Formats: sequence, C-alpha cells, structure tokens
Amino acid sequence: MTPSWHLARRAARLNPSTIREILKITERPGIVSLAGGLPAAETFPVEAMAEATARVLAEQGRAALQYAASEGHGPLREWVASEMQAQGLACDAGHVLITAGSQQGLDLVAKVLVDPGSAVAVESPTYLGALQAFAPYEPEFLALEGDADGPRPDALAAARTQRGARFAYLLPNFQNPSGRCLSATRRAALVDAAAAAGLPLVEDNPYGDLWFDTPPPPPLAARAGIGENGGAIYLGSFSKVLAPGLRLGYVIAPRALYPKLLQAKQAADLHTPGFNQRVVYEVVKDGFLREHVPTIRARYKAQRDAMRVALERHLPPGCRWQAPVGGMFYWVELPPALDATALLPRAVEAGVAYVPGAPFFVDGSSHANTLRLSFVTVPAERIEQGVAALGRMLAEALQGAVP
Repeated sequence: MTPSWHLARRAARLNPSTIREILKITERPGIVSLAGGLPAAETFPVEAMAEATARVLAEQGRAALQYAASEGHGPLREWVASEMQAQGLACDAGHVLITAGSQQGLDLVAKVLVDPGSAVAVESPTYLGALQAFAPYEPEFLALEGDADGPRPDALAAARTQRGARFAYLLPNFQNPSGRCLSATRRAALVDAAAAAGLPLVEDNPYGDLWFDTPPPPPLAARAGIGENGGAIYLGSFSKVLAPGLRLGYVIAPRALYPKLLQAKQAADLHTPGFNQRVVYEVVKDGFLREHVPTIRARYKAQRDAMRVALERHLPPGCRWQAPVGGMFYWVELPPALDATALLPRAVEAGVAYVPGAPFFVDGSSHANTLRLSFVTVPAERIEQGVAALGRMLAEALQGAVP
C-alpha cells in the first residue's frame, strides 16, 4: 500500500513569503530590485569577523564547537542586557534568550502565547514575516486602527477589552514596511493604554540602530517593563548591524514567561549556534558597533536621499510618500485606480521590482494601491534608473486607467 501523508491542520496556514517569491524574479539580469529588505552586503564587517573567528578557534575552539546552553552564550547575554539598560530597559542577562534571528523569537512567542482562535492585535500595515510566524498557530488577527502618528491608543485598549487580544505586536522604529517611527508622545500613550487594559506588548526592533539624524525615543518596553511579570516582550537582532547570515537575535522577556520560551526553544533546536554567538561577542565586546554602525547610517542616509530625489523627479502626480528618518524603506501610496500587485509583472518587464503593499495587511486584499521600496542595496545611480522605470510604468498605467 502506498503511504498516505496527512498534513496537520496548521500546515494549511503555512504560506510562501511574498517577498522571497518576488526576489526570485529579481535575479533576472537587468532588473533593478527595490524589493528585498536585505542589508547592504558592503556593510558586512568581513575583516572583523575573520579576526574574531580566528581568536575563537584558537582560544575557545573545543567549547565553541560543542553543544551549548539553550539560553545562549553567557557573555553575549550580559552584553545585550547592558546595551538595553543604556536605552532605559531595566533587565539583566536572566531576561535574555539568544535566538536564531528575531524571526525565531516571533515563532517562540506565538508558540507560547497563541491558541487557535485567540486574538492577536497588529499594526496596519505590519511586518509580513510576523504574520507568517504567527499564522500556523491559528490566531484571529485584529488590525489596529491608526492615524498619521501610528496605532491609536484607544484601538489598543479596545483590542483587549472588547476582543480579548493576547498581545499587541508593534514595531515602533522605522517600521517594515511603512518606515514610520512612533513619537515619544504616542509611545507613552500606547503603553499607558495597554497597561490600563491589561494588554501585553510584543515589541520588535530590528531597525532601531539605523537612524539618520537623531536616535528614536526609548523602547516601549522601557515604560511597560520587563521584570518578573512585566507588560512587554522585546525582540532584537544582529542582522542589520552585523550580518544576517549569522542568524542571531534575542528575546528579552519577563521572568514569569522566560521558562516557557526557553522550553519552546529547546524543543525547536536545542540552542542557537554557539560558535556564531562566541564570534559575535568577540566582535562587539569592546565597542566595535559604536564605530561600525555610524558608517551604515551614513550610507543608508545617502541612499534614502537619492531615492527621495528620484521619486520627486519621476513618479506621476497622485503618488504619495514620506521620506523615512531611519531604516530601509519607502512606503508609496499610488492613485486609487492602480493595483500594485497587478502591475508588478509590467514593472519587471520595464526593468524594476518592488513589493506590493497588500500582503502587509491582515486581510491581504486592502490597500492594493500601495507598495514598498527598499533603498539600501542599490547604489544611487541604479536607484535613479529603477525609479525612472517605475515612474514610466505607472504613468502608462494611469493613462490606461482613465476612461
């Protein structure tokens, strides 16, 4: 008898990443890809990594190549806690769990906190990877209503009091995809509203170090608290300040929740690669990032400015955007008659790729006239070329849309 595989119900909720599917298209020669949210490879500190790798192998080789603690490398956890204390977050190494990128942190949070049918509140739009991580655990997504300043505090409170949301997932710094950075005033209002309603917060901060002129306000978690049974979980990553290939991130969680996250981590992979953790600690322990990250900011700021000039020059009337003050993305709203998903094949034919905005919304169909552009992996002259091609395609589409 031929074996018959029966998929779990959750498998039906596993879907391919829209962005990664688009990236396959952009590998074609001649395409200017403004799609992928990849950091610029030119910023990767190859020499520092090579030196640290040699030191780790010479001085700690056998320990580095052995199984490691599930919580993570102790000195690296101490370093993370110290860095977060400097940002106003009261925590210590006992709150820090090293993960295989912050993406694993999202999966662990959902695995521990989400039951089928339970409500999870998210921004609108929100990070597509978080929707992918949460979806297999079968939540009901609640889109938080917002305004120009971000999610509204009353929407956060209603998510808990009216819909029983387990937590609210927020990206306050240079959000993927919108590029928005929440003000200090809005952050305080959100945290206070969540606390009054008893709503926990899951704060994701992969882009916070990539500010261009002034640092963002303190984390939501600094006000909400971590502590023994605090009101927030905080997720961070080394992907944007060192290199994504290392797959290193971290979760900072209340002590009451930490053991279950640790158990979920143990069940998933036993531990994040200890060799990578030791190498990264060797790189960062003496202040390397204080000199390295400003070089990334300067590069990205120049590319941000190049894209702003190109958008102003080439996009047709009716398109709207705002230059981000940090991060990696522009969020563009097209005239209502245009559908960014439907137009993507035409854009690729014209020699440019972008990410349609609809997948970043929980209903997957609204805001069809939006798209995301990444400016950090493309040099200024290619940004100009790609945006010019995009502008021509949109102008032609608008002409065709006029009756």
